Amino acid sequence: MTGTSPIRIMLVDDHAVVRHGIAFFLQSFEDMEVVAQASSGEEAVSLCHSVLPDIVLMDLLMPGMGGVEATGIIRERFPAIQVVAMTSYDDEALVRAILQAGAIGYLLKDATSQELGDTIRAAHAGKPSLSPGATQILIASATQPPPHNYHLTEREIEVLSLLVEGLNNPQIAQRLVISRSTVKYHVSSILSKLGVASRTEAVAMAVQNNLVNVDTDSR
Repeated sequence: MTGTSPIRIMLVDDHAVVRHGIAFFLQSFEDMEVVAQASSGEEAVSLCHSVLPDIVLMDLLMPGMGGVEATGIIRERFPAIQVVAMTSYDDEALVRAILQAGAIGYLLKDATSQELGDTIRAAHAGKPSLSPGATQILIASATQPPPHNYHLTEREIEVLSLLVEGLNNPQIAQRLVISRSTVKYHVSSILSKLGVASRTEAVAMAVQNNLVNVDTDSR
């Protein structure tokens, strides 16, 4: 390769075999060069000071400082360094956490050498790149309707829980040590907030939407 400097890459993984395997893959690309390897997040952050790679291929789950924390620190201290997460897990929490930390790419360790090369080149050009699984996770998460907040008060949730247990108003009043008229008021408010016409409908909605913890032993 002439006229252009190779993309400088640091590999971060607590398993030496994985690092060596990825380094072997990258040897086939003339436009890339592995300049450093780290076995932990702490070591990765330290090496960035001296090596200043273009791209960091970051494992996520490591002893000590994990990949998410290390990515956040690297992106804050060295904004010119791009981080690509490389992990065995397509997990929504991990995908969201590493992207929020500043990673520009998310790749699974079973990716082909061509996918690895394409992801690194995209990251070097400042273009985000996600594995198909990570993309599907984010799409599914974005299209799910948000949980409905019925704005029930703490006392209303207590009353609703007792309705689910099958208690009537006098029994609820006795259990909560409040007057029957107060129970009646809370029940009316619950029906209004849930948009239902009866106690039976309120109970069904509470169970279907996990609005209360159902204690089957007490029923």
